[in-house]
Amino acid sequence: MKPLPAKLYVITSILLFSLLSAEMFSQSTKNDWTPLFNGKDLKGWKQLNGTAPYSIANGEIIGVTKTNTENSFLCTEKNYGDFILEFDVLLDPSINSGVQFRSNSIKNFKDGKVHGYQFELDPSDRAFTGGIYDEGRNGWIYPLSLNPKAQKAFQNGVWNSCRIEAIGNTIKTWVNGVQCAYLVDDVTASGFIALQVHSIGSDEKQAGKEIRWKNIKIKTTNLETDRWATDPDVKEMSYLKNSLTQNEIDKGWRLLWDGKTSTGWKGAKLDYFPKSGWETTNDELTVLATDGGESTGPGDIITEKVFSSFELELEFKITEGANSGIKYFVDPELNKGAGSAIGCEFQILDDANHPDAKLGVNGNRTIGALYDLIAPENLSIPGRGKQFKGIGSWNKARIVVNGPKVEHWLNNEKVVEYDRSSQMFRALVAYSKYKDWPKFGQWPTGHILLQDHGNTVNYRSIKIRELN
Repeated sequence: MKPLPAKLYVITSILLFSLLSAEMFSQSTKNDWTPLFNGKDLKGWKQLNGTAPYSIANGEIIGVTKTNTENSFLCTEKNYGDFILEFDVLLDPSINSGVQFRSNSIKNFKDGKVHGYQFELDPSDRAFTGGIYDEGRNGWIYPLSLNPKAQKAFQNGVWNSCRIEAIGNTIKTWVNGVQCAYLVDDVTASGFIALQVHSIGSDEKQAGKEIRWKNIKIKTTNLETDRWATDPDVKEMSYLKNSLTQNEIDKGWRLLWDGKTSTGWKGAKLDYFPKSGWETTNDELTVLATDGGESTGPGDIITEKVFSSFELELEFKITEGANSGIKYFVDPELNKGAGSAIGCEFQILDDANHPDAKLGVNGNRTIGALYDLIAPENLSIPGRGKQFKGIGSWNKARIVVNGPKVEHWLNNEKVVEYDRSSQMFRALVAYSKYKDWPKFGQWPTGHILLQDHGNTVNYRSIKIRELN
């Protein structure tokens, strides 16, 4: 047999080396996965908080609901930062559960209460499985009201395959191959993974219900080789303070407040930013309380620029009894005679402690309302109440104006929608405090305004993108 020509020999060697390398790489990638559960015992796990029992059978971890105990968590003894986690789960369709990740239990935080990100397991009609809940801290940060398509991914009564990619400040989730969440958040970089048995209080009918987990494995190296493609229809939700993700920049978002100075803002009835009463400290834009209410304070502030169609998003935090608002389509020249600049208003209010909540008609002056015109209700998940996170917590507001169509969103759930060119809108205006303002709310452009109503309110992460 004749030896191969030198050139052909080299080509053959390269091909063989490539095939061998590919096989070795493939094997290496497979070996990068580490089981978190050995199928036999709970070595490497510990239980925190509640006392609901966990057991093992048929290579599965089984959690069982128990009355009169708080949420129970079976936690890995090891902490994880960046990883890809996969697991299969089967749960009774009458109970709620979840899988914690990047979570912690610290003595000086709520006396050791488990807190951190949770991959929601929700077999109810709400269908939030795969959404992200911030256990023990901020509540829902990625509800599946942001991604209705994913609400059909989870199937009751069968094993479901779940996946979490937590890499850097980006967290993505999948259920049965369908992407559910796309979160950007940098509050917690590492922590344990935990299997939750949710508290059922004293409800004996809910006792003895099972959640089963199996095939729990994690990958902590070579993560880029195993990342799944992002579904372009899944909305990215960022909680980064006063900064934008590259994805947001690519989609036309820009900061409306730079997080440090008053650049781009001025008093609603001034040619400059108020010299007192508003502060730009601690990465927050704050209006300070005044004893005499809105008439004696520093006054509202507005953007120097005007807008027509846009998507505005920001976070706000109110103090007890506080009143404020985000106004849009504001014309300060037209409204100089008014006590406060006039415009459509996303109401910000402590509904429980401010008297304005009981005024107006059927709640049209409560938080999230189109002030004095349309009362808020949860339009994303009918039957579910408004998702206000409470006094002293950060809440997310979003206003979308696309031509005449307008939406108000509170903590990622739509609470108001209307057509400002419609007969219905004009009729509402005719019976409101705005009836004396010609074509109220139908002006083609206007400033965006943050209201001084005499109470301390904090704002941050104010960003906008203009729509065609």
